[in-house]
Amino acid sequence: MPTAESDAALLAVADALEARQGELLDANAADLERMGSDDARYDRLLLTPARIADIAEGIRNVAALPSPLGITLESIKRPNGMLIRKVSVSFGVIGAIFEARPNVIFDIFALCFKAGSACVLKGGHEAADSDAKAIEIIRDALAAAGAPVDAAVLLPPTHEAAARLLEARGEVDLLIPRGSRKLIDFVRDNARVPVIETGAGVCHTYFHTSGDIATGRDIIFNAKTRRVGVCNALDCLVVDRDRLESLPALCYHLADKNVEIHADEEAYHALEGAYPYLVQASEDDFGREWLDYKLTVRTVSGLDEALEFISRHGSHHSECIVAENREATERFLASVDAACVYANVSTAFTDGAQFGFGAEIGISTQKLHARGPMALREITTYKYLITGAGQTRP
Repeated sequence: MPTAESDAALLAVADALEARQGELLDANAADLERMGSDDARYDRLLLTPARIADIAEGIRNVAALPSPLGITLESIKRPNGMLIRKVSVSFGVIGAIFEARPNVIFDIFALCFKAGSACVLKGGHEAADSDAKAIEIIRDALAAAGAPVDAAVLLPPTHEAAARLLEARGEVDLLIPRGSRKLIDFVRDNARVPVIETGAGVCHTYFHTSGDIATGRDIIFNAKTRRVGVCNALDCLVVDRDRLESLPALCYHLADKNVEIHADEEAYHALEGAYPYLVQASEDDFGREWLDYKLTVRTVSGLDEALEFISRHGSHHSECIVAENREATERFLASVDAACVYANVSTAFTDGAQFGFGAEIGISTQKLHARGPMALREITTYKYLITGAGQTRP
């Protein structure tokens, strides 16, 4: 499709989403009722008018971005006059498997459509009603805009459909799982289709001995409580032993959200009597993605131990240092092996829209092809175009 036509179709989908949000909210309410509010996935499943408005705005942002296709990434003129151009092209068909996240249907569709690929979507049974209504809205809008409706296809929420998708070599060019560690591991271990992983987010914030209390307090509160069910939420606060006296000040706002702190022995004594929701951490609490109003606190002796701890317990997703010391900051940024490494910024910003990408298919924690928020450029591939004037190889 010409870019102008595909952009118009995306805008039509955004308009239809807002016009039919009542239908989507009703479907979502049915899913939520089956799940129950005590489920850790509840927040991810939940749709609200504000979240739907954000989704529609994300679709419009994708439509407004330049096309990622047909871009000359590299051009080489050989001594024999042969011209070699490396040009971006679409993947073709992108499959996505996800769990209780109806919003990702719109994100994945918008990015794939803009990047010239069809998408085959497989959601979980937890969001069956929401997913069905979402794809209905998308396909109806595409039909009304004169665009190909099969650019977006939703498979049934069954294990059989997932198995077919995993084995669709030759029909699906790329598969992206988005969900729990269990789901991601299953897809990676069983797929015959090439996979880009979106990893679980075990995210740390390290409060260095030079850290500013006000900066640390605000970052910790935002990263932990903005949305606990997302992969960029804070799971573990790592604090220098020299700054344990600052721990109550860093954490006291968390009590407003009833955050339960699982503290190691030293941190526990520093918070005892100063923080109401406090328990002693077990070793299993470290390296855990909480997806809940819970936070682990670990005491370290300095930057070296902090780096070792994060290396051992992190998931290569998003890590942060709060520090005023430039040397420590630069070493942290250079040393931590993660897709996104922050200095004095909340990990909540690990998001395609926040990076200016319009939306994302997921956060890749691997190093092959794509890393970090996967948006338009990351879901294209390339080919070499070679032109000449009759050159032959001796």
